[in-house]
Amino acid sequence: MKRLGRFLGLLLIVVALAVTTGTLVPRPLWPAAAATPAATRHILVLSNPIHTDIAIPVDDAVRRRFRFLADAGIPADNPEVRYIVFGWGGRAFYLETPTWSDLKAVPVMKALTLDASVMHVDVAGDIIESRADIAGFDIGEDRFAALLDFIDASFQRGPKGPILVQDAAYSSFDGFYEANGHFNALVGCNTWTAAALRTAGLRTGWWNPLPASLGLSMRLYN
Repeated sequence: MKRLGRFLGLLLIVVALAVTTGTLVPRPLWPAAAATPAATRHILVLSNPIHTDIAIPVDDAVRRRFRFLADAGIPADNPEVRYIVFGWGGRAFYLETPTWSDLKAVPVMKALTLDASVMHVDVAGDIIESRADIAGFDIGEDRFAALLDFIDASFQRGPKGPILVQDAAYSSFDGFYEANGHFNALVGCNTWTAAALRTAGLRTGWWNPLPASLGLSMRLYN
């Protein structure tokens, strides 16, 4: 028992050091020198205690780019929609845990080991940013285009395009799609968000498995 206790204590220390280092060491190490863009897009990062999403402002071009959402019944083309919200995550945990009361052992074990991945897509109207769980960032048009490419490439595609997960949604305004990549404790939803944000020209921590560490690194380096 003492050996097990020492091992668990050492493991906790290693994890704490990894999270701290991953937060405080920026990625990329040095900010890229760039001129101030003539036009910018304002994106949002939405957080809860364990997960982050990226909210993309919509216009006609964005609606056309993600036309498959409206075709599947997600009302991205509704004129009242201001943002399309994208998130990547573990298939079992995402689909089987709509609320904390639905938490089960098997999805948790898959999330900690290895699981297939899905994209979750939702829509939103005006979002008030004066909340601790919402952060906004201005990026140039070229970086915005790169971000859209990154998000689009995360969708797994079949002969007819992105593959909708049938009968899987939290409400009548969202949906799930099969995604590229596998989910585990090291490469999770928040590391996907961080990679997307780096594609958008922003700096993150080197490894951000938690929303708190990602949020802190974003405040430090952007």
